[in-house]
Amino acid sequence: MGTSIRSGNIKKPNESMKLMIATFAGIFFGFFLGVSFPKLSLTKVNLPLSLFPSVDLTYIEEKYSKIETNSIWDAWASFRGDTNMFNQLHKLNEKTKIWVPTNPRGAERLPPRIVETQSDFYLRRLWGLPHQDLSIKPKYLVTFTVGYDQRDNIDAAMKKFSENFTIVLFHYDGRASEWNKFEWSKKAIHISARKQTKWWYAKRFLHPDIVAPYDYVFLWDEDLGTEHFDAEEYLEMVRKHGLQISQPGLDPSSSSFTWQMTRKRDGVEVHKMTEARIYFCMIFKILRFVEIMAPVFSKDAWRCVWHMIQNDLIHGWGLDFALRKCVESPHEKIGVVDSQWIVHKSIPSLGSQGKAEGGRSPWEGVRDRCSKEWAMFKERMANAEKDYFQRGHTPLNSTGT
Repeated sequence: MGTSIRSGNIKKPNESMKLMIATFAGIFFGFFLGVSFPKLSLTKVNLPLSLFPSVDLTYIEEKYSKIETNSIWDAWASFRGDTNMFNQLHKLNEKTKIWVPTNPRGAERLPPRIVETQSDFYLRRLWGLPHQDLSIKPKYLVTFTVGYDQRDNIDAAMKKFSENFTIVLFHYDGRASEWNKFEWSKKAIHISARKQTKWWYAKRFLHPDIVAPYDYVFLWDEDLGTEHFDAEEYLEMVRKHGLQISQPGLDPSSSSFTWQMTRKRDGVEVHKMTEARIYFCMIFKILRFVEIMAPVFSKDAWRCVWHMIQNDLIHGWGLDFALRKCVESPHEKIGVVDSQWIVHKSIPSLGSQGKAEGGRSPWEGVRDRCSKEWAMFKERMANAEKDYFQRGHTPLNSTGT
């Protein structure tokens, strides 16, 4: 019995020694891994993103990059005699980021699958789940630039646009809340900025990536009579005739001045050109354009037109004759829909938003700026094209006239 007890006492120190050796070996191995990879970036490891669904990698890197490891690095580099490798790795990890050149500018640090490049005007609920928010996704967008004095005319126009349309009202008189008396207005998007024009709003709120979900964009004035117009039937004609930029025909008797090109023609569905005679030199010229009072754009055409709109030129005069640059084969894809027509009431409501100066009425100053902007736009376009050609380029679309 005594021998067995002494034998057991001898084994216990041996087992303790083994445990201590194993523990020190584990600590040393862990230390070795730690100093070898002090700033191992998870973003550099080629692993499936699903392994880290809710981990903020940037946060992890910023948090642990604050640990002082320079002294450890120096000791280990001296021990290994490999300071060059240390310097390279240290510089590489100074600023780690996910870099995806195909991402939109500013989103290079994001994994591509999380990037949302487009948006819309769809209204969302404050409850439930996102996929339950919309019973219908409108396919078209219609905007009106309005003052409250034209509320009855706009209310009548709204009856011509189905639930397939998202409605956006741009309020130049600051009276947005007063439109709540109309039931349709409660589902509309209201954007208010005093004394601004349709094209000012369009440049700032209708970016192509915002209106991308909509097949067509209506950019209309407030003084249009729509008694003979139906938006769905209008778009049927647009699709049938392959129009990228269009407008309804104008009743010839509805305005004191109407371009021959945009006048409604009887007995036809659509027309795409007109002949203008310049009497003093007897020259005929083929014209193809739509007016800026009631244009309708496909989303592809609008992407081009939006970029052409000048940020500081707010009246849009001159755009009419430049829109053809935004479609291939404009003689086929720009036209006026005669079977759906409107009345231009020519109410100078925006002119009253001007300022009387030097004994002149407010509308006179507004009209002067319109004319000056037209001249400025033509000059800018001519200079831009001249500069492009002088650089030895040729236009991609050289068939349009």
